[in-house]
Amino acid sequence: MTLRVTFLGTSGAVPTVERAPSAVHVNREGDELLFDCGEGTQRQMMRYGTGFGLSHVFVSHLHGDHILGLPGLVQSLDFNDREEALAIHGPPGSKRTIRRLVHAGGHEPTFPVRIDEVRPGNVALAREEYQVRTFETDHRTTSMGFALAEADRKGRFDREKAEDELGIPPGPAYGRLHGGEAVELDDGTVIRPEAVVGPPRPGRTVVYTGDTRPVDATVEAADGADLLIHDATFADDDAERARKTAHSTATEAAEIARRAGAKRLALTHISSRYAARAGLLESEAREAFEATGVDARTGVGGGNGDAVSVFVPDDGDEVEVPFPDDR
Repeated sequence: MTLRVTFLGTSGAVPTVERAPSAVHVNREGDELLFDCGEGTQRQMMRYGTGFGLSHVFVSHLHGDHILGLPGLVQSLDFNDREEALAIHGPPGSKRTIRRLVHAGGHEPTFPVRIDEVRPGNVALAREEYQVRTFETDHRTTSMGFALAEADRKGRFDREKAEDELGIPPGPAYGRLHGGEAVELDDGTVIRPEAVVGPPRPGRTVVYTGDTRPVDATVEAADGADLLIHDATFADDDAERARKTAHSTATEAAEIARRAGAKRLALTHISSRYAARAGLLESEAREAFEATGVDARTGVGGGNGDAVSVFVPDDGDEVEVPFPDDR
């Protein structure tokens, strides 16, 4: 089952030739979600082939580099004869500003646009297969992050045991057992699901912080996350500036990922001052892990069971997120 993350914009507040403002596209088995929408996001979507099948946009906060792409995106969708509704989810107090952006220049979308305000600690989107939950972040304005968390999957069905040991003939009984229903064999034996179905298997979790200082709420939201996308605007030598502007350093992002036990860490919202040396941020984050005995390239090691790989994505990079038991 597809869970693909495409980094459309990885720059800080000032875009560069190589990096556009913040935007992350997620395709979860055909459900297309967008996290933040910096200027020019619709062009990035065309450039990197995500398509325009979006159903939901999640806005972390109202700073321009995270929202100024909304007018262009909505109008591009309109020009492509969109009919399906689009939902935009933002933090408390955001509805008025988002509505103005949707209607910028007097534009009236011909498709329904729903704008929801969501408080941190709530569920912004609920599906049977997954949820998008919000958590509180620490920036210079009302802000929040998002965690896409899949529901547990059914346990593995032991076909060999079912057929060879228990004598259950292949057929509809297998599906009933895997679905949690007991079956009765021709000789009257009742087989319960737990005899042939293993324990539930965890789904996948992708966490996006938006702009933030390192906070405990991210650690909680990213507990065991398969991919944590964290603000890493500055290097260590600009740690004081990170504090003053309510951003994180790459080292601080790494510490959050280590505490959460995240399996992969994507460092994003890269300041333009590192346009030619983003590798410095990756190196500092890796050093933070290696100090604890974890190899941040392979995710191997660490006496406390931590395992993580660290990278700075470029615009257009795609990451396929596997199930935990498929690694």
